[in-house]
Amino acid sequence: MKEYIEKAEHIVILTHMAPDGDAMGSALALWHYCKGQRDKVQSTKEVTVIVPNAFPAFLGWMPGAKEVKVYEQESAACDKLIAEADLFLCTDFNEPKRIGPVGEKLLASKAPKILIDHHIDPLLTSPEGEQIWAEVHSHPEASSACEIVYKLITGVNLEIATCIYTGLMTDTGNFSFNSTNAELYDIIASLLRAGVKKDEIYNAVFNQFSTDRMRLTGYALYRKMRIYPEYHLALITLSADELDQYHYKTGDCEGIVNMPLQIADVYYSVFMREERAKPGTPKPRIRISFRSQGDRPVNVWAGEVFHGGGHANASGGEVLGSMGYAVKLFEQSYGKYLKI
Repeated sequence: MKEYIEKAEHIVILTHMAPDGDAMGSALALWHYCKGQRDKVQSTKEVTVIVPNAFPAFLGWMPGAKEVKVYEQESAACDKLIAEADLFLCTDFNEPKRIGPVGEKLLASKAPKILIDHHIDPLLTSPEGEQIWAEVHSHPEASSACEIVYKLITGVNLEIATCIYTGLMTDTGNFSFNSTNAELYDIIASLLRAGVKKDEIYNAVFNQFSTDRMRLTGYALYRKMRIYPEYHLALITLSADELDQYHYKTGDCEGIVNMPLQIADVYYSVFMREERAKPGTPKPRIRISFRSQGDRPVNVWAGEVFHGGGHANASGGEVLGSMGYAVKLFEQSYGKYLKI
């Protein structure tokens, strides 16, 4: 990977739709690294992070976040950068469809592509049967894409360490899942030695909610949470109309899926959020998050029923259709995949 980066002059770093802390952390850590900032050397390379759509405001403080280009907002400029790229670094997704319309542009480019990811079953070939990636660094056992980036770049400055710590923290629910490997805490120790201010990062990510977001969370728990006691399961659904009532902004639903797990005897939690149908698409899209505790995997369920996947205890999926249809699929299938 280092050789590819050294040879490239126009590098584009890509991550998935609805970027979270791990997506932004791994992409920005690579951005700082490629620009030579780890060694306090200003590189002449053109390096750009492109995200398919907006990232949450509570990640806007991250070092380099103001330089990120959002494809939905600057598609023409992003298309030019993608066309000129002589290297793509792709982080925190396992197949091009997870970066939306940018995925088609990526596949069309002849430039080398390097995949850095921790989700299962990376897609290795295009629909035409061509090899997609020049290199694949796929480690489903890793806590996050940020963990893999840390090991690849071997050495950090404060900016890179801050980005990596943010991804580690957010993708493990503040180290409450996917975080039992002792090596992870060796990495955290090295980040702290680099000067990371972990309490300030936690505050910036988790303690900057708007009043509307707090009220939305209360509404979701009080009005929209259903419990299926025979399977120790909770479901929360929020329609687009309900989100509008609370002036929903990107990221306002982060963490809601984890909250039912605080209830005694609830070991599984599912959260569904409706996105309105866009012009040219006849149906809404239901975004789904899955969480579980202990030896109770949800990734197979997410993958086989909801076109997603992820970690054993933290996965995602989606349904193209109504909320009623998504809930019907949920209720028809949970008995097959969950332990009593």
